[in-house]
Amino acid sequence: MSATILTVEAAKAANIEVILNGKYTQAVHETVVALRANRRSGTASVKTTATVNGSGAKPWKQKGTGRARAGSRQSPIWRGGGVVFGPHPRDYSKKVSKKTKRVALRKALSARILAGDVFVVTTFSTPSPRTKDFVATIGAISTEPKTLVIGTGFDDNTKLAARNIQKTQLITSADVNTEHLLLYKKIIVTNDALTQLAERINK
Repeated sequence: MSATILTVEAAKAANIEVILNGKYTQAVHETVVALRANRRSGTASVKTTATVNGSGAKPWKQKGTGRARAGSRQSPIWRGGGVVFGPHPRDYSKKVSKKTKRVALRKALSARILAGDVFVVTTFSTPSPRTKDFVATIGAISTEPKTLVIGTGFDDNTKLAARNIQKTQLITSADVNTEHLLLYKKIIVTNDALTQLAERINK
């Protein structure tokens, strides 16, 4: 399977305008932070002194016992007592505008193109659902195991062959986001997927 490095000139021919300066890094930061925040479930929860089980009775009288004063068995300093300033269910999600997401995607793709980390292939598939065949297909293009493969779709053989390789991910051009483009060390993209990426960026 032959592959070529996606150059700036080739990207422009594919209708992808490469960002050459240091602009739009803030858009990338905001988008990635939002993507990661939106994955958080926000379900962590602890019991406070008001919600932990226990009696309202004073453990022992105030004076005369020789022990420290105590007013509640739910006190945070007691074993089984409430937790102070602990987590409670909350929504961590952040909103980012569509325009910011598009700019961030374009900036991330531009950075990888300028670094020479993007390879273009006509199609990407494996002849059988064997992991060995998938490793050989990837190895013919890049020696880097942490690789992202972008296509418009993948056949069953390719999906089955790829699922045992944890450092490699198959993803469609409709689902790829800014974090994906920055996370992997090498990117393999098919011609059709590159066309769809250009459409997403230029909307």
